[in-house]
Amino acid sequence: MPLKDLPLDAQPREKLLARGPAALADAELLAILLRTGIVGKGVLQLAQELLDPPGADAATGQPSGGFGGIAGLLHASAADLQRIKGLGPAKRAELVAVLELARRALAQQLCERAIFDAPDTVKQYLQLQLAAKGHEVFAVLFLDNQNHLLALEELFRGTLTQTSVYPREVVLRALHHRAAAVVLAHNHPSGSVQPSRADEALTQTLKTALALVDVRVLDHVIVAPGQALSMAEKGLL
Repeated sequence: MPLKDLPLDAQPREKLLARGPAALADAELLAILLRTGIVGKGVLQLAQELLDPPGADAATGQPSGGFGGIAGLLHASAADLQRIKGLGPAKRAELVAVLELARRALAQQLCERAIFDAPDTVKQYLQLQLAAKGHEVFAVLFLDNQNHLLALEELFRGTLTQTSVYPREVVLRALHHRAAAVVLAHNHPSGSVQPSRADEALTQTLKTALALVDVRVLDHVIVAPGQALSMAEKGLL
């Protein structure tokens, strides 16, 4: 049903102003942001399609359907949103901007209150920072001696091997921040978080290099949309 045909107090914008945002379903909040649908698809239907469970096209194997709720949508990129019919460049840009603001707000809250000494805290933070990236990056969390975050830096981009990640550069950045410990991290845009032999070898190489300057490697976290793996938890560190 088009929004204009709904009773006034059931239309999302009016409902929000009258009863507050907590009274609205996720699709209704999203519909306010989207504002309009397309021919044959109302804005509430478009919003719900974004939140529907993901699937795969039977013919091509490519992703189809929605993003599995607000949490899944939080990790969607502009390219991911293109598969939803009815999301033109303007709507995609607005959604990406709002989602990025949400990610930054959540990351800031985690950073301000958290001590990064528990794998779950680190995984949550790194998912917000890295999971939505469409290319592979290698990042390092630099921590003080109480495991408070000093800095997060993305140091390398591209397929990660022992030859593409330079231990010397990681050591120099650790010394620059006067870090007592680090957490290594990289993302797998393909969706798998299983560490490869190259990941394990790279971890040991960096652990050895950083030990020479008395910097501990606490973990190496692999991130993908919706999941993350701690190599320390798996006994691979």
